[in-house]
Amino acid sequence: QVQLVESGGGLVQPGNSLRLSCTASGRTFSSYAIGWFRQAPGKEREFVGEIRWSGGSTYYADSVKGRVTISRDNAKNTVYLQVNSLKPEDTAVYYCASRQVGSPGYDYWGQGTQVTVSS
Repeated sequence: QVQLVESGGGLVQPGNSLRLSCTASGRTFSSYAIGWFRQAPGKEREFVGEIRWSGGSTYYADSVKGRVTISRDNAKNTVYLQVNSLKPEDTAVYYCASRQVGSPGYDYWGQGTQVTVSS
């Protein structure tokens, strides 16, 4: 059974950084990509970025490029989302999801972790 579990969310002051984790289990992810999404209150879910498990190529949304870094630790089956210079508009529930490379859709999703940016 595939499981994606996010962690690391919380209350953060503007200007600070945060690293979220997505721990994956239940399949071999070498031919998959892990994406990060976020959904702010009253808004649609937004793509943040993605990393391909094999090779580690990364892709970022223009809206966060330069402030976000996605990385992975193969030994821990974990993907990280580092967000720097946090702004109140980064407040959202952050989700990770898996996608088979070559397929447009994400098939498994985590439960999400809340990030609140406020002073």
